[in-house]
Amino acid sequence: MKAMILAAGKGTRVRPITYTIPKPMIPILQKPVMEFLLELLRQHGFDEIMVNVSHLANEIESYFRDGQRFGVQIGYSFEGRIVDGELVGEAVGSAGGMKRIQDFSPFFDDTFVVLCGDALIDLDLTAAVKWHREKGSIATVIMKTVPREEVSSYGVVVTDESGKIKAFQEKPSVEEALSTNINTGIYIFEPEILKYIPSGEEYDIGGQLFPKLVEMGAPFYGLPMDFEWVDIGKVPDYWHAVRGVLTGEIKNVPIPGKEVRPGIYTGLNVSVNWDKVDIQGPVYIGSMTEIEDGAKIVGPAVIGHNCSICSGATVDNSVIFEWSRLGPGVRLVDKLVFGRYCVDKTGATIDVQAASLDWLITDARHEIPTHPAAEHQAIAELLGVDKVAQA
Repeated sequence: MKAMILAAGKGTRVRPITYTIPKPMIPILQKPVMEFLLELLRQHGFDEIMVNVSHLANEIESYFRDGQRFGVQIGYSFEGRIVDGELVGEAVGSAGGMKRIQDFSPFFDDTFVVLCGDALIDLDLTAAVKWHREKGSIATVIMKTVPREEVSSYGVVVTDESGKIKAFQEKPSVEEALSTNINTGIYIFEPEILKYIPSGEEYDIGGQLFPKLVEMGAPFYGLPMDFEWVDIGKVPDYWHAVRGVLTGEIKNVPIPGKEVRPGIYTGLNVSVNWDKVDIQGPVYIGSMTEIEDGAKIVGPAVIGHNCSICSGATVDNSVIFEWSRLGPGVRLVDKLVFGRYCVDKTGATIDVQAASLDWLITDARHEIPTHPAAEHQAIAELLGVDKVAQA
């Protein structure tokens, strides 16, 4: 069976992570989100998968390649062009991406599934496709019911008693919402849907194609299902996903590595003297990471591979990406460290390099000066500690 993963977006709401990593490649405990989707598709018999790519397309293609090692076949549809030797993304919209593939050569020749490439899901696709076919639907939206107080964060789907979609509401107020069923970005289509999408122009599934189907009175249905769905649409969503995996709230994602202490998992060859650190799970520490004596880690927390957590540093309810060095005494609470950026759980960002704080939070591969610069010592004195910063 055939499927498509939508992976061409820029992921602006998940910056700064998406400056260098496309959203489908954002890691949930060392594993890209899109890899979980491939596993789900394979489990339900979808082994021919097209992926539309644009922003940082090479990152996706070089990791997944032809899909062989994941037990599927993958093809890529690049949306963009080369300008001055550089790939420049020019996404054509979710529906436009489908049409572009079909115009190139008719790929979608039977019922197919379309998934957004930035969500963790645990859905019975087999049951969903069966329902879709029994309804004689041309398009089916997989819906999830949320508490009424949360509807203003989502696109709401309004159906009649048979499940036929009558209207959509984009992030309505609690008072205005006509339903508590939301659009999860998971769709089942018949090939004839392609004739309603114009060629050669940007066209969106939710904003343009679906309203057209409603207006036409097409056999267009919504199917509410109870399943795990974690959308990585914004930095707080990513935070929720990582915490959910570590605490066991998200069931379909195992914690990698080996459990060396209750609630403490590590990759290979971690350097740590367990008797001289304070680590409270749940915590994951990546391979070849050094935790110096006197460091403190309070879970839920993730330390990526090849990091260095110096003596006296504290990591509390935070996510530290790979190759990060936290200097002596640095205290991070509710933070995400990604390269030169330190982000709080609301998405507010500090560029530590621009703020001249990259001597406290930096790349672990940088050479550390034996004698700190005078201005660094002055900042430490102002903070009232020896080379300490509180982010």
